Amino acid sequence: MPVNCSPQDIPVLFLYNVDPAWSVNDRISAIESNEKMCSALQDAGHPVISAPITGQNLQDILSRYSPKELIVFNQCECIPGTPHSEHEVARIIESLGFVYTGSTPDVLMLAENKFATKQTLESHNISTPAWTIYEEPNINGWDIFPAIVKAACEHGSASLDSESVVMNMRELQSRTEYVLKNYSQPVLVEDFIDGREFHVPVCGNGTLNVLPVVEMDFSAFNDVHDRLCTYDSKYDPGSLHYKKIEGLIPAPLTDAALKSLEEICLDAYCAMGCRDYARMDVRERDGKFYILDVNPNADLDVDASMACSGEYSGMSYPTMMNYLVKLAARRHPLYARLSGGA
Repeated sequence: MPVNCSPQDIPVLFLYNVDPAWSVNDRISAIESNEKMCSALQDAGHPVISAPITGQNLQDILSRYSPKELIVFNQCECIPGTPHSEHEVARIIESLGFVYTGSTPDVLMLAENKFATKQTLESHNISTPAWTIYEEPNINGWDIFPAIVKAACEHGSASLDSESVVMNMRELQSRTEYVLKNYSQPVLVEDFIDGREFHVPVCGNGTLNVLPVVEMDFSAFNDVHDRLCTYDSKYDPGSLHYKKIEGLIPAPLTDAALKSLEEICLDAYCAMGCRDYARMDVRERDGKFYILDVNPNADLDVDASMACSGEYSGMSYPTMMNYLVKLAARRHPLYARLSGGA
């Protein structure tokens, strides 16, 4: 359970990234989304300082504050201008002595590398779709179709669209070449589990809580190529995927299926070393669940699946944001002591 000291007693420095290289609309959208999180924390009672990171200025911003006096709410996905630096943000925050929300640098780095994530899940006997990695356009040895082709070191469904699902070797070859060329990183090829997809939020440390499961409903799509969460489904309100994929809360599952799903998600959370919160993306085929992805820095936007799940469970948006701060506060010498926590 979270600590018991009052939100008014826990100031929050809210960090998020806004890249000047983004389009104007993307920058505006990012600022609006993150300011809603700040407002939710304020509504919960926390004193909040909003600190957008727009370049290589993270250390400068942090140097203005004392780690003894606040909790950092880390919503940075990268240092602007430095790709794949999500883990580096957490490393800098940690190196300066701040207590912060979310997972450690090692966990963030692990989760960004889909190859390493797959290895970790398999080493703990956690089911995940059959897979292989290609670092060059030589695709010999793969014979499972339909397959899905992903950039191996991206998140947020970057690289995913309808053409990511391939039905034969010719399409696999073409898509592999496309990802290698456009993303300059290894390619992950997986067995495409053409079944139900679930987003499963998990919160806590030690005692873990599985929030209500969200099912991503693809029933509007008859074509197998469209039955997936694409980049557009998350970030382009004008796209068909954004409009037609619906979230069902709670996911219609039998008690036995829900128990099985929760167990594999809890196993994945622990195997990856997640802290405070994460979202598991899971698919089901023939009664068996497969972990697709582990998201230790899950989307906390007010309309994202984690917030919607929390709301369904009875947690308002401010309550959920407060809960995450208080999980981190257990690690802070002052706030843990004030509340009688360890």
